Amino acid sequence: MESDERNQVVVVFCTVPSGSAHTIAGELLDKHLAACVNIFPVRSMYRWEGSLCDDSEDLLIIKTCAGKSSLLTEVLVSIHPYAVPEVLCLPVQGGFSGYLSWVVGEVYPAHSNS
Repeated sequence: MESDERNQVVVVFCTVPSGSAHTIAGELLDKHLAACVNIFPVRSMYRWEGSLCDDSEDLLIIKTCAGKSSLLTEVLVSIHPYAVPEVLCLPVQGGFSGYLSWVVGEVYPAHSNS
């Protein structure tokens, strides 16, 4: 893995059914796949299998590193109740250096071989 991927902070968006957000966020944090997960209630409108849907969901805003984004996506897909979960990974172009360093340290703890 490139050092740049290890140190590049990314934000991942993932919508989940209301009520499952805390469990999913906890698993990501326990596995050091995320440093922080914000949970917001949202209303999602979309087309699925030819029908218009209008659902209450929770939006997870996940802070992690590019080097963990593939594994994070695999874990999300494996534990997510939807057949096709929304998982969008966006690069962070800047931010407070102390916070960005904290994210890297949480995702790659010194005592781990992650």
